[in-house]
Amino acid sequence: MIVKMSRYDFVLLAAQSEDFIARLRELGLVDITTLGWEPREQDRQLLTDIEQYRKAVDWLTLFAQEQPEVVASAEAYSSGEEAFAHYSEALQRRVALQAEIARLRKLSEELEPWGEFSAQNSIALAESGVVLRYFIAQTSVYDAAFDEWSAEHTIVEVGRTSSAVYFVAVAQAGEDFAFDAQEIKMPQMDYVAASEAATEAEQQVVSLDAEFARSAKSLEAIGRVLSELQHRLQDVKIVGTAESAADGKLVVLEGWAEKNRSAEVDALLEEYPNVVYLKRDPVEEDLTPVKLKNNFFARIFELIGGLYALPKYGSLDLTPFFAPFYMLFFAICLNDAGYGAIIFLAGLYLMFKGGKGMRQASYLTMFCGGATVLFGLYTGSLFGMSIPEMLGYPDIANSPFLDFQGQFFNWALALGVIQILFGMFLNICFKIRYFGISTVLGSLGWFIIVLSGCLSMGLPMMIPGCAIPGFAPNSIAFYVALGIGGVLMLLLNNPRRNPIMNLAVGVWDTYNNISGMLSDVLSYIRLFAIGLSGGVLAIVFNDLAMGLTGLSEGIGEFGFGTVMQIIGAALILLIGHGINLFMSAISSFVHPMRLTFVEFYKNAGFEMTSRKFEPLNNEK
Repeated sequence: MIVKMSRYDFVLLAAQSEDFIARLRELGLVDITTLGWEPREQDRQLLTDIEQYRKAVDWLTLFAQEQPEVVASAEAYSSGEEAFAHYSEALQRRVALQAEIARLRKLSEELEPWGEFSAQNSIALAESGVVLRYFIAQTSVYDAAFDEWSAEHTIVEVGRTSSAVYFVAVAQAGEDFAFDAQEIKMPQMDYVAASEAATEAEQQVVSLDAEFARSAKSLEAIGRVLSELQHRLQDVKIVGTAESAADGKLVVLEGWAEKNRSAEVDALLEEYPNVVYLKRDPVEEDLTPVKLKNNFFARIFELIGGLYALPKYGSLDLTPFFAPFYMLFFAICLNDAGYGAIIFLAGLYLMFKGGKGMRQASYLTMFCGGATVLFGLYTGSLFGMSIPEMLGYPDIANSPFLDFQGQFFNWALALGVIQILFGMFLNICFKIRYFGISTVLGSLGWFIIVLSGCLSMGLPMMIPGCAIPGFAPNSIAFYVALGIGGVLMLLLNNPRRNPIMNLAVGVWDTYNNISGMLSDVLSYIRLFAIGLSGGVLAIVFNDLAMGLTGLSEGIGEFGFGTVMQIIGAALILLIGHGINLFMSAISSFVHPMRLTFVEFYKNAGFEMTSRKFEPLNNEK
């Protein structure tokens, strides 16, 4: 449900705007419109500071979760600004040290073929007139030319790999070499020294944890500074988008409040006799902010709807209506009681370990996982194993379980028709309530035709023997329903329009409706396809585990070999089912969402908005 809003237009003295906004923030009920704000040059530093503080809070929160003992024993800084400054400095040092560690490790690998040596001794030899020149040559080239090169120069092989030879030539100052090899500069250290330097840098990185721990202990103080910066940005946006009047002496602001709490806003405004305000209900032209208010079950699925968009103010909130379908579609796509149990346990873990911010996601995970367990039990699938077979049924057709592979293709299409018709019904009811029945006669006619066809022909096909008495495809009632629907769709789709124009538009709409609904219904085949593919993969991994390890032939004399067979089978099952669960869970999350946002939203007449109700407040 979309919460009803009241619009306020405030006119106040520019001198009292700062105090007025502060009082609105204390009240925490008014959303001030700041749309169209563009940051000025002096505002960019504020935006940068907010982003840096937000990253600091995220990074330190993760650090505190990974090293709770270190943070618990640390001493907090005296202020959030001091904690952030130390965090920033330590992070810069950490980044620089990590880059140096990567360089030294790579250098150590490059120097390892040269072995251990003293760079100081090489420098001393050069000062005495003996210069060491360092070369790298391909192994085949070096072996073929070694005799020729060594006849003219003193060459010492230092190291060798499968593809290259590292050697040193003793030369006099200014002497030239005609080697088919790459000459490199004299190394300033050997690989041991480079490795030791990298280890020392790693120890310095570890020592920085003390700085991070103190900053993490000051997370609340850093959060307060972030909140202050965000409030300052709100003030800047309000001032930047406010309308000036009377040569800048007056300020005009647009605000929004929940209608059922607007009396509290009115009481605050009475304290400001110099503030003139107009209060009214929103109109269609207003970009009204949206706040949803649903029951516990539907509120969980606001997380899914929020991934697409919020419903436009004055339209229908579809969250309570798509929630049961989404949960069912998730269960169909995953289609395994064992996988559903794992998803449910993951949601349970998230609820206890994820904190308050993850509570909604944990409930969503548990609901979808629980629905998967129930549907998986109904289809008789448990980690790819057949429950009917384990219970002794000769086949699934002679059991109380659903034959998913043999029967669910048609049911997937039927579910699509049901959800699409439900969306059309919601759209018609909403428009009749707010705009009158004359605005939906065409849609109502199409709905009657489709519903009549489904009840007269589709219902007996899906459930043999189930038919509505007197409403068969050749019955008078059926033809009457088609006639009423045809008249509404072809001749009365717009009562204010010319009948001939109505007929032309109706014929065109009929073509679009038929082709559109056909493609929409076929989209629901993905429910069957995803559920079937996941189940088949689970069976394949079970067969691989049993077949490759020989356990499919049974266990003979128990011994070491049997233990290895069991370990091998367990590894195959864990890896295989882990991959299958990961892929199937992603598909089960994404594809029902696609059916909701495309097929259901389209037929239900969903209208979106980009503005969420965000009242000024003093919270972080």
